[in-house]
Parts: sequence; structure tokens; C-alpha cells
Amino acid sequence: MTTAQNTLLASLFAGLSMIAISLTPVRAADSHAGYYYPEPQSEETYVSALNVMPSMNKRARVGFIIGLDKQQVERAYAPTYHIFAKGYHAQKMIVVASGSGQYDTLYRLRALLASLTSRARTSPLFAESRQPENLNFFDLARLAGFTQVTISDGDKLAHRINLLSAN
Repeated sequence: MTTAQNTLLASLFAGLSMIAISLTPVRAADSHAGYYYPEPQSEETYVSALNVMPSMNKRARVGFIIGLDKQQVERAYAPTYHIFAKGYHAQKMIVVASGSGQYDTLYRLRALLASLTSRARTSPLFAESRQPENLNFFDLARLAGFTQVTISDGDKLAHRINLLSAN
């Protein structure tokens, strides 16, 4: 090939690359940030030893959240947080404090998650596990097919946990 042909070929390749890049969808921003909670300031990944249950789908995840919400409503006092399933497949769990000053630090948010772990260990989804005491709320969420949990004070603080399965 001549130098002119190499230059033409390189220019053509560069042009096609630019077109391909412009056609690649940009990863969508978190559509829930700024609506249910502020943009998360911190993020972590939790790898669960459990796989998503085959029967879990959008409807089952929404039902799971409805069950958690029902437990809160049946208490003798107002809920201190609200829990939602969002996303096209209801694969994103959102937990937001219902009042100011309760879950306003990352440590308090993690304490809430720890209390959710206690409730998770009594759930029917964990009943089939041989050792539910070794599992936590993130394992339950992953078992139900959630890919992330975002927890917030509903004001200034939000933390995201991305959920993966080990297998």
C-alpha cells in the first residue's frame, strides 16, 4: 500500500470509529437521584454467595417490597423509613428515611441495614437456607433479584450497594 492509501484508510477508520462511538448509548444517569434521594456520595459492592432464585421476576420483587412495607404499617408507630422497588425490572431497591435526624450518617444507615438483616433471617426466602444466621439483608435482596440497594437519609446523604452473585 502507498502512503496515500494508508492515510486514506486511517482517515476512513477514524471516521467510522467516531460514528460508532456517537451511536453507542451513553450510560444513563441515576434517574432516581434528585427525586428520592441525593446523588450517592459513596458506593460499595457486595458479592453474595446466593444466586437469584429462578422464580424471582419483577412481580415477585414488587411483592417482596409490599411485604416489607406491610410489616412496617402494622407496627404501633409510624415508619422510620420507606422502601421501594424501582427500575424497569424493579431490580433497584431504595430505602429512604421518613424523618430528619434518624439516619443522617453512614453509620446509622448501616445500622438500619443491620436491623433489616435481623428481619431478613426470619423471612420465608431464607427458610430454605441451612444457615440463615450466616446470611444478611444483602443476601436476601440478591436472592430476590435486586442488583442494587440505595439507602438515604432523604436529605443530604445517600449510599449505594451494588449486589452481585459469586457464581
